[in-house]
Amino acid sequence: MPRLCSERSRPYPGRPARQAVQLTLDSVLHGNMQDDRAGVSRGHSSSSMRNEGPNLEEGKGPGCSEAAMNPPGGAAARRDADKPDPGEDLLERILSRENMLDAWKRVRANNGAPGIDGMTVADAKPYLTEHWDEIRASILAGTYQPLPVKRVEIPKATGGTRPLGIPTVLDRLIQQAIAQALMPIFDPRFSEASFGFRPGRSAHGAVYQVREYIQQGYRVAVDADLSKFFDTVDHDVLMARVAKRVRDKRVLSLIGRYLRAGVVVNGSRQATRKGVPQGGPLSPLLANILLDDLDKELERRGHRFVRYADDFIILVKSRRAGERVMASISRFLERRLKLAVNRQKSKVVPTDEATFLGFAFKGTRIRWSDKAFAEFKRRVRKLTGRSWAVSMEYRLARLASYIRGWMAYFGISEYYRPIPGIDHWLRRRVRMCHLKQWRKCRTKVRELTRLGAPLDLAISLGMSRKGPWRLARTKAVHMALSDQWLQDQGLVSVKDQWIKIHYPATAGLPSGTA
Repeated sequence: MPRLCSERSRPYPGRPARQAVQLTLDSVLHGNMQDDRAGVSRGHSSSSMRNEGPNLEEGKGPGCSEAAMNPPGGAAARRDADKPDPGEDLLERILSRENMLDAWKRVRANNGAPGIDGMTVADAKPYLTEHWDEIRASILAGTYQPLPVKRVEIPKATGGTRPLGIPTVLDRLIQQAIAQALMPIFDPRFSEASFGFRPGRSAHGAVYQVREYIQQGYRVAVDADLSKFFDTVDHDVLMARVAKRVRDKRVLSLIGRYLRAGVVVNGSRQATRKGVPQGGPLSPLLANILLDDLDKELERRGHRFVRYADDFIILVKSRRAGERVMASISRFLERRLKLAVNRQKSKVVPTDEATFLGFAFKGTRIRWSDKAFAEFKRRVRKLTGRSWAVSMEYRLARLASYIRGWMAYFGISEYYRPIPGIDHWLRRRVRMCHLKQWRKCRTKVRELTRLGAPLDLAISLGMSRKGPWRLARTKAVHMALSDQWLQDQGLVSVKDQWIKIHYPATAGLPSGTA
């Protein structure tokens, strides 16, 4: 009988000993994209690739495909009938004109930062137009070599920083095209409890699902923290799961080259023997593919859980059950998926003490977490810092952009009580900035009286030795820099943003008419 190898030992394409040919730079896109197969190198003909699959003849390698392990039939076969065959010219479908144009639209819309080559999205189009035929041929021939990603640190909404890998525009384009072709193959099989980076799903949906489980009586949270998930993904474990659904070895080889492309940190190139660089269009899908095993295991056990990328929470009804689930799931992650669990951050707590995606749960109500709000105040203090020498127009524009973005995410919080106080604090911060910019006594008196403050109050404030923060509460400042005046200048109200989210029918109505 043929020997079926385990996924741990299974080789996958994309780990050749030979060095791939390095292109000077690459690019993609335009009317000269073709759907023919003219660029396929010798040894990768259409007939051989179309029939490629598991070889079960004795002595001719392992047969580890899902088809060999679980032969299709019945209802499962009917469900899969209309789905694209992952073994049928997948690379050609990835590089098709329609798919590449769609990928370019997404990359252009994101308008991300340049990679190590310094090429921006705006600069990329003419280069891609000129060189796409050459690039496409090299990808089909298996000689295309991705450039390393540029490592940067970005702030997290809840505080701290997260390492981000920025690929070049060309590599982002190719990764996006791969992700678009693989999504219809993998996404229909993903768990309903997976909300991260999937069509029609969002972080808000994940938070609402957690609240629904809490309302059902699951009041103990198992919060297992994966330590540096994107930096510690085992390539063999990941590619074994990708290869279960993708039989085009050229695609597997291309994905493998992206995993091992390396990273540039402070000008120094480092090899990537583990991990999936967080920041490329392909990384979220690969993370979901790997962690789908975790989802299926939790479903098999009948647990209530929610996962968003590498963040997941399991809801149970007792602490004893939570401790048991934590121990068994930690073993599963470490032994089966070779992922490290952070024992210090992982915990079993009542849901009132748990946080998920920056939100906390008090009873059955959603609130933003204390850590997220502390980061909000830190960012606002930075944007309204007295030593930041910028115009008030620019300052208010940056502040408005940040507040709108923060409320678009955290505005689903159902806790209204602190919101009027936040607006009061914001207005005081902005008034302080105005006073700091005016500096001299004469300037303060002139500006305050111009904006409507009585002369005697303006002179009293101008002569005061108190600092801008204390003076921002005085009557003269409130008369001159009124709430309505600040709003007209562009200061965004947190209260107004919250009402738009929770009571959209009354948003924008005059006070007292809602």
